[in-house]
Amino acid sequence: MPHGDFSWYQLCTTDVEAAGAFYRRLLDWQRRDAGMPGMTYILLSKDGVDVGGMMALPEDVLKAAIGPYWMGYVEVEDVDATAARVSASGGVIHSPPADIPDVGRFAVIGDPQGAVLSLIHWNEGNAPPPAPANRMGAVGWHELAASDWPAVFPFYAELFGWTKGEPIDMGGMGTYQLFEHGGRAIGGMFNKPPEMPAPGWLYYAQVPDIAAAVATIAAEGGQVLHGPMEVPGGAWIAQGRDPQGAYFAVVAPPAGEMT
Repeated sequence: MPHGDFSWYQLCTTDVEAAGAFYRRLLDWQRRDAGMPGMTYILLSKDGVDVGGMMALPEDVLKAAIGPYWMGYVEVEDVDATAARVSASGGVIHSPPADIPDVGRFAVIGDPQGAVLSLIHWNEGNAPPPAPANRMGAVGWHELAASDWPAVFPFYAELFGWTKGEPIDMGGMGTYQLFEHGGRAIGGMFNKPPEMPAPGWLYYAQVPDIAAAVATIAAEGGQVLHGPMEVPGGAWIAQGRDPQGAYFAVVAPPAGEMT
């Protein structure tokens, strides 16, 4: 897995069983226990390929009144060296580098404006295979709502080698800056609206039809917060909250537009 690629997505939630059932119906994700000693960790897969994991919110997170959330993991060549660069660049280390037995090494970081994600280096042979473009059920887009995206972009460029792609003019909402890695666009950054309490990352799972996805979200106890709406290029997106409160999003190709 190349340095700078998103390689894993993890849901921390208050009800693992109920959340798993919701995403099973929405994204057709299968579940199985990872067999990790001392804890329950559920692997999520689509068509036999692992796409992420799920676990109960840790006790200290619950005590801090932090609700359910999705966390993205970015592959790095050296977790310790990258974490040191985070600190030197004005970021925060929320969880210092540590080993996950038989899996790899990770750390949880915050960028200088407060958005949180994780670093990971997988043990040999443990990295999940890269998701092909437009594979249904896989996460296909990564979006950062920042306090000041032009100020924070160099932080990510230096850490991960991300480069600027096409800027999209959103009128009164400012610029939506695509970012690229390995020669392809993998996400976008923009300045968060005032009503958003803090900067953060949002991950878009790919679905074949936006109308069906929105209907499933509502039917299964989730909430659609924004959309469905068409975005440049013809894709359709919707942003929502699962029944336990974690924010997520879905994206459908132009062929999956509302009918």
